[in-house]
Amino acid sequence: MRFGWALLAALALTSCKAATDEPAAADRSAATGVGKVDAALLTTGGDGRDWAMTGYNYAEQRFSPLTQINAGNVGQLGLAWYADMPDARGQEATPIVIDGKLFVTGPWSKVFAYDAGTGKKLWEFDPGVNKEKGVHACCDVVNRGVAAWKGRLYLGTIDGRLIALDAATGKQDWSVQTTDNSKPYTITGAPRVVKGMVMIGNGGAEFGVRGYVTAYDAATGAKKWRFYTVPNPTGAPDGEASDAAMAKVAPTWSKNGQWKQSGGGGTVWDSIVYDAELDQLYLGVGNGSPWNHGLRSEGQGDNLFLSSIVALKPDTGQYVWHYQETPGETWDFTATQPINLATLNIGGQPRKVLMQAPKNGFFYVVDRTKGKLLNAGQFIPGVNWASGYDMKTGRPIENPEARYYKTGKPFLATPSAIAAHNWQPMSFNPQAGLAYIPAQIVGSAYLNPSSPLDAPKPLGFNVGQDLGNAMYPRDAVAVKQAIAGATGRLVAWDPVANKARWTVDYPTPWNGGTMTTAGNLVFQGTALGEFRAYAADSGKQLFTYPVGTGIMAGASTFMIGNEQYVAVLAGRGGALPLSIGYAIGKARDVPNVPRLLVFKLGGKVQLPGTQPQDSTPVNLPENKATPQQVAQGQALFGRYCQVCHGASAGGGGVLPNLQRSPALADADTWKAILIDGMLKDRGMVSFARVLTPEQAQLIRLYVIDEAHWAQKNLGGATKTVAPAPEAQKSPVPTGVR
Repeated sequence: MRFGWALLAALALTSCKAATDEPAAADRSAATGVGKVDAALLTTGGDGRDWAMTGYNYAEQRFSPLTQINAGNVGQLGLAWYADMPDARGQEATPIVIDGKLFVTGPWSKVFAYDAGTGKKLWEFDPGVNKEKGVHACCDVVNRGVAAWKGRLYLGTIDGRLIALDAATGKQDWSVQTTDNSKPYTITGAPRVVKGMVMIGNGGAEFGVRGYVTAYDAATGAKKWRFYTVPNPTGAPDGEASDAAMAKVAPTWSKNGQWKQSGGGGTVWDSIVYDAELDQLYLGVGNGSPWNHGLRSEGQGDNLFLSSIVALKPDTGQYVWHYQETPGETWDFTATQPINLATLNIGGQPRKVLMQAPKNGFFYVVDRTKGKLLNAGQFIPGVNWASGYDMKTGRPIENPEARYYKTGKPFLATPSAIAAHNWQPMSFNPQAGLAYIPAQIVGSAYLNPSSPLDAPKPLGFNVGQDLGNAMYPRDAVAVKQAIAGATGRLVAWDPVANKARWTVDYPTPWNGGTMTTAGNLVFQGTALGEFRAYAADSGKQLFTYPVGTGIMAGASTFMIGNEQYVAVLAGRGGALPLSIGYAIGKARDVPNVPRLLVFKLGGKVQLPGTQPQDSTPVNLPENKATPQQVAQGQALFGRYCQVCHGASAGGGGVLPNLQRSPALADADTWKAILIDGMLKDRGMVSFARVLTPEQAQLIRLYVIDEAHWAQKNLGGATKTVAPAPEAQKSPVPTGVR
């Protein structure tokens, strides 16, 4: 019997090992290249010649000490080279560069390696993600980059794998499935490597999952520890590093509520930051599942660790402290946004702090030795869910009207779930003493569920909202006001004075992340297709370059030989362009041309012209729908379609604008797409699990009706760009997704 148990144990251990193409523990460390990346380099960032991790170094300030490109000469910046990327979806990664080799990721978790000086492609890696997994990606099939460590690159994939690659060849060393693929988990964030372990989180809270972070051995892929961010709905211990912490926070959740079925949320889908000074790991924890606190936890409790920053011991995953930014979260106000570490003089004393500007509109300065709130200030105008923070308790002073599940009334919130600041990188310049926030002012309504359609379903968002009625009114003035009111802003925030030092306004939201340098510069791309540089101390615009497409990602900078370069990914996508519809405004008309752009002083390369915008009138099918059919179709569209194709089918210039779809004219083609899954290989899965063929046609009738109204009342507001050349050549209708 003992032999039998030993054999079973051995088999169990074997089954947990990562799949390998060669011995997983091969030593890939070296004196040069990615082989040189170790704790010392990641702690300091080196002398600036490399940009070895997504946030530059462990402090993740995205601040480079380089000065060759500076406020005095940045106007001479020109394009050194560019590379076209294969997938016209969201481009969110920050390029990392080590010893002249540039590594960047794109949609569908693909990895690309280039010679950073010439642009020659060295290799690419496609993990072969099943496109049907895209339906579980709340906010586009994006990826925010790789991590590097001792000769390997580490990639999280949209289908939940963590993959180690040989950085020299792009060949897979090992792969481990970090999530249960029977559940709607995804990974879009960049891994972090700490003390020989790869840290990775996940996403999926909009659909119904339980969040956690896992540490894996960087050489072998063996699991080291796991920390869950919310309690086990069954009440049982998990046998993981989080068990003791979960026992303490369980009373902050109700005994019943939808979290028991959904898992509660709390996914760590982006920010994981290592503090080398204090040997602590900080997790930025996401929203609840569902969003609606009244449904999730019967309106009871703070629901820890939702919307919190949690500090752990990286060796073991042991809990140290937490600070919850939004207790009882009910607005999708995540704390997953980028975190910067610094030492600031506050109250006459040097304080080791972390800084974050999350979705909810407040900029937080937290003492990272013990998790105490030091400052919290509104970094956008009009924040109305809370008026401020009680600095004694560290809790928000809430507007009672904001808890819509208590009042039974819709609440028009600023900011919205789209966020005052989303994933776009924030940077901090220690010389100027300023943080640079890619902010936006976008409001939206929160509505309690009003019909069985709003209950949890196997496809679509399960957020406890009346999505069917979360559409634009048939009021042209109101829609145009919404377009004008959705704006962006670059905010230079003084974390000591707790106020903005300077700001730059943009006519549209969803502009790029920021990067700052010792050359007194801040770099940022815009949604309308420019790459800009500002003086870090004053905000004076010093440089602009038209790139012909929107930029969301953050830039990096590095040296090759005696020349400094700046690299940035260009291309549109992500949550806002997919879901916001009409209020995307002028950005809808910007072509979506995914490219990697690399600049240097005196660069002479010219970009090719982008395709002309398609502004020709659309010949819409005859509108034969009855008011009842339109109402039914609108409710179904809102429930299942708007998060990808925009509120009111307004489109966003990334996925097909359904108001202009050729498939509207043919009921059979529409059915083939929505019910039969004709385009599943492109990510548009069959919705037969939640829609009947008759309901699919109701959606078609609604879109036709909405398109007629928009064409008559909004004119150019429904204009869209021509599809990419590959899509134009395709014989398959491209009308949906």
